[in-house]
Amino acid sequence: MKAAIVLDFGSQYSQLIVRRVRELGVYAELFPHDASPEQFAHLDPGTFILSGGPASVYEPDAPSFPAYLFDFQVPVLGICYGMQVLAKAFGGKVEPGQGEFGGTTFRVIENHPVFHGLPQEFHVWMSHGDNVISLPSSFQILGRTQACPIAAISDLNSHFLGLQFHPEVEHTEFGREILANFLFRVCHLTKEWNPSLIVEKAIQEIRERTKNGRVLCAISGGVDSTVTVFLLKRAIPGQFLPLFVNTGLLRYQEEEQVKKVLKDADIDLHYVDESSKFLGALQGVTDPEEKRKIVGNLFIEVFAREAKKLGPFEFLAQGTIYPDVIESRGKERKTADKIKTHHNVGGLPEVLPFKLIEPLRYLFKDEVRQIGQLLGVPAEILNRQPFPGPGLAVRILGEVTKERVEILKRADFIYQEEIKRAQLERRPDQYFAVLLPVKAVGVTGDRRAYGYVLALRAVRTKDFMTADWFPLPLDLLKKVSSRICNEIREITRVVYDVTSKPPATIEWE
Repeated sequence: MKAAIVLDFGSQYSQLIVRRVRELGVYAELFPHDASPEQFAHLDPGTFILSGGPASVYEPDAPSFPAYLFDFQVPVLGICYGMQVLAKAFGGKVEPGQGEFGGTTFRVIENHPVFHGLPQEFHVWMSHGDNVISLPSSFQILGRTQACPIAAISDLNSHFLGLQFHPEVEHTEFGREILANFLFRVCHLTKEWNPSLIVEKAIQEIRERTKNGRVLCAISGGVDSTVTVFLLKRAIPGQFLPLFVNTGLLRYQEEEQVKKVLKDADIDLHYVDESSKFLGALQGVTDPEEKRKIVGNLFIEVFAREAKKLGPFEFLAQGTIYPDVIESRGKERKTADKIKTHHNVGGLPEVLPFKLIEPLRYLFKDEVRQIGQLLGVPAEILNRQPFPGPGLAVRILGEVTKERVEILKRADFIYQEEIKRAQLERRPDQYFAVLLPVKAVGVTGDRRAYGYVLALRAVRTKDFMTADWFPLPLDLLKKVSSRICNEIREITRVVYDVTSKPPATIEWE
């Protein structure tokens, strides 16, 4: 099976390229930009794709074009920084320019298989500060934008191509078609990859890794950790134990739902209530990075203690997925900027008493849901709202207290309930409430009130790497706001978040 090798130059979208390629039926894996051919020797490269990245090619220590790509007889596609490093490697010139950030119109000026079947003009997503200002002699310009005269390039043999825009993001019109044209019309690859193969590969890797070792599995009740449990059940039945820690930061009635789902699936669960410990450790803490690290450390402390009682356990399994790794700048992504630490990636202590197993680490949320369906995970779990590992600790801005947790639980439940009742034809992919660390004046029963401000968030997204804010109907927002302010006297004002990702992240912290 031919594979696409994606070389990571540090873009926040690097794994999204992998996701899009797999979605089209071609197997893809991500490797560091300076990976040696030996690192992907187990694969049969059918193409190389160079990602974007935060560097500038003219900086002294900037990542460079891998020399071995001149020797491989397969097409190479450079995206954003990848195009710039490709142009420089062949003798082109790159300089700082006015840059482009966000949407713009791209115009095709030279027919090429990569644009087969597309209109002459379409909308693309840009995120670059540097520009290719002159091409190598063996290259041609394929397209431009108003601010970028050289926005797509190719050598005369179509062996090396470059796109200054990002075809992998949802915001680029015809991005999927462009990648499909590259894979099938330029590289002449065939569709050989599907979700069932993801399951088979994950099961094989879990068995090879664990052998006879026992596995303690962290479960939060969310999609990712529950799919991990079902995957372990298929791979190593009788060799693992799910551990559910009640941190006191869960959603309304979450612990009851988790227990029921696993009981119905005939999976034994070990439950511990550590709400006092977690809330006590977070007392007085306002910095979100510190919150995540405190939660990560406490999780490991509880896991280690329970493992001693119930063990021995050699491994700890987690439902880490790739957006967590990208935003936390996992150790294998040394050229990427860190957006925020996730408690189960950058929030973990450096020394662990377990070997980690993360079978979903390189999958996106939609892939996780697909394999969960194949594994028989109940629909009520697969369709659940994503929930951060640190729980409500990162949806309460400022200090986390028991009182604020209870306020947010009730408000979030009302919001969830009304959206479900509305039976919207198009529902947001994620929606939740955030308690802000500010108060505002209100009027209740002709008397002055002074209560919290609550923010409502709703987004539409496929992969959780980019997202658009969702326009909930005004009458629904009015009903939600009225119920929250009437039923929760501690809240006097409700606001709605209309920021997309980027520039924001989906969660507030």
